[in-house]
Amino acid sequence: MSPPIQSNNSPEPETTLPSSAFPAHSINLDDPTLYVERDFSWLHFNMRVMEEALDESNPLLERVRFLSIYAGNLDEYYMVRIPTVHKRVLEEGMSLETANRAYFDMQQIYSELAVMLKKMEFCWEDMLMPELKKNNINILQYNELQDYQIEYLTDYFRRNIFPQLTPLAYDSSHPFPYITNQSINFAVILSDALYGDVFVRVKIPSNVKRLILIPDREDLAVSNSSLPESQFPVPFSAGMKKSKSDAYNFIWIDDVVLANLDMVFPGQKIKEAHAFRITRDGDLGIDDDGDFSLLKSIEKKSGVNYFGPPLRLEINDGMSDYVLKILLENLKLRSSQVEALKSPVGLVSISEICSIDRSELKFEPFAPKKKKYLSVSKELDIFSRIKKKDVLIYRPYDSFDSMIDFVQAASVDPDVVAIKITLYRVDRNSRIIQYLKDAADNGKQVAVLIELKARFDEENNVSKAKELEHSNIHVVYGVPNLKTHAKMCLVLRQEGNTIVPYMHMSTGNYNAGTAKVYSDFEYFTADPVLGQDVVDIFNSLTGYSRKTDYRKMLVAPNSLRSEFIQKIRREVESHQKNGNGYMLFKLNSLVDPECIKELYLASMAGVQIDLQIRGISCIKPGLPGISENIRVTSIVGRFLEHTRAYYFYNNGNEELYLGSADLMQRNLDRRVELLFPVNAAYLRKIKDVILQKHLEDNVKLRVGLSDGSFTRYKRSDGAEPLDSQIWMMTNQDKWD
Repeated sequence: MSPPIQSNNSPEPETTLPSSAFPAHSINLDDPTLYVERDFSWLHFNMRVMEEALDESNPLLERVRFLSIYAGNLDEYYMVRIPTVHKRVLEEGMSLETANRAYFDMQQIYSELAVMLKKMEFCWEDMLMPELKKNNINILQYNELQDYQIEYLTDYFRRNIFPQLTPLAYDSSHPFPYITNQSINFAVILSDALYGDVFVRVKIPSNVKRLILIPDREDLAVSNSSLPESQFPVPFSAGMKKSKSDAYNFIWIDDVVLANLDMVFPGQKIKEAHAFRITRDGDLGIDDDGDFSLLKSIEKKSGVNYFGPPLRLEINDGMSDYVLKILLENLKLRSSQVEALKSPVGLVSISEICSIDRSELKFEPFAPKKKKYLSVSKELDIFSRIKKKDVLIYRPYDSFDSMIDFVQAASVDPDVVAIKITLYRVDRNSRIIQYLKDAADNGKQVAVLIELKARFDEENNVSKAKELEHSNIHVVYGVPNLKTHAKMCLVLRQEGNTIVPYMHMSTGNYNAGTAKVYSDFEYFTADPVLGQDVVDIFNSLTGYSRKTDYRKMLVAPNSLRSEFIQKIRREVESHQKNGNGYMLFKLNSLVDPECIKELYLASMAGVQIDLQIRGISCIKPGLPGISENIRVTSIVGRFLEHTRAYYFYNNGNEELYLGSADLMQRNLDRRVELLFPVNAAYLRKIKDVILQKHLEDNVKLRVGLSDGSFTRYKRSDGAEPLDSQIWMMTNQDKWD
């Protein structure tokens, strides 16, 4: 059978408009030089993250956190993007020109990655480590430890690490062990009296912290006197209030294991021991076409089986050629895929330092405000309030609790007959999950579409799906051949003789954890027309409805791209008549070639365009005769800009859409996405207050250049600094 929501197989929209709209000379908008290659744009984005780690105006521990994010982004790049780069090079049937360009791009990417790794090490070793030391936060070497510290760590290793270690030998009788993705390992060479040199792999347990906080002598005495001998030593709490000293002394667990390997191999001579870490292909490769049980398919490929072959090997300087050869041969890697580092492998772990109790080295604490209007009272419950007027939430400045209250209220309200929701990435201890179970217990009809193919969240989503099913909730595991990325919750309430729909729609996930650090719009409404659209979408997701046209919403993959392009063209036509064409988009990524072509054509027609793009941007602003009217900016700051907002001036008949969709092929062609319009009052507040303030940022704003790179905005002399995120933290009333 066909999928419930079908991809749009109609011909691609035309990419040219009437010639009268443009200069007489012809421009080939299919020329690849007019577009930034996606993988290079991603690298440009990660460099903007690095800038935050290097920025001395950021608190020290926040700079450490930014560098950890940078390192984690590189890990994800290897897992997700490098496989695609390799596939492009190996693709069959390419022309010689295309093949050469793919190979050249791959070489350039690897060259850029080498530069980025050097910058990462420079930032850690030469910038952050000295600053940490100045602030009494020390990452010690084993030879810097005092006797009592060595004694503590040896005992800690003996009690907490040693029992978990399972050395695995590699020889003619033992196959080379499976190396899990991003695990920390030691390649150990033993000089055995009977067998000569023997290779053994030792894996550091994944349930221990990479950085161990070493207690001071005074703290050690206090802890030791208050615990029975059988429980001590225990991992020292990084948030513990120190008794005498203000210093925090850490050591890498790698060094502790290395120093105590004689305990693992008694009677043996250890010739060499070197830390290493691999990154594997992270493309799950789920092909659900014809697979009746997607749940079982995901389960088969989760856990250890999730990851594919190794793509890179991180080692420390000093590893011998002998050991490296063993690793390369067995991991089937080339020497070009090796990264030799002077810093510890897996630098993403430095975020652990940020848990220490040093508030002066962190951003000032910030508590989101709960929307007062949605507070329940005797006069009006949450549904009466939403029915009275739509409500906008802008998190993390507004609290995510309003959404949780919405689901909780629905779970106990006697007039609520059904709840339907899509879940893409949900927190592990989700209160929403609990309230959905409560609703089912209270006799409500509950339907949950949980997307099992959410990358790197597959295992958690499988667990949540089973938990919901065990509570007699109807669970749908996504749509065949598509990812369901739309974020929506529908509550159906019996009011008199009518079923009234109440909706919550969002640009971000129903995840209480990320809601504190991702900026996203949420929208509560009882608009009956939008309600009918949401009902139709859920029927498409859970059944086999073939609905393809919607009243107010733009829905992918049916028609979002074509309708979006029609709106761009409408702006061009309006500009030709009235000379006031303007569009303002805020999104995560702009990749789709068809949409970019239309933006180029609109710019060539004179339409003014502002694009604020957090991450990947394949458009080139400022190209003479093509994109002179396009301005691209980007904000990287304390919070992750995650909103998608699309504004069209339309000669004063303004429209603004929010939703889950970026302008990427995957979103428009291979995902269930939606963009929904906001009412006139919130349109003005979002456009004139929020989006405009982001455009006026002169602290965290970067400006896109015509080569695809970004540069920091240069504030004019005497201009008052404006960090738009900080402004949002104190001005929530401006969009109420």
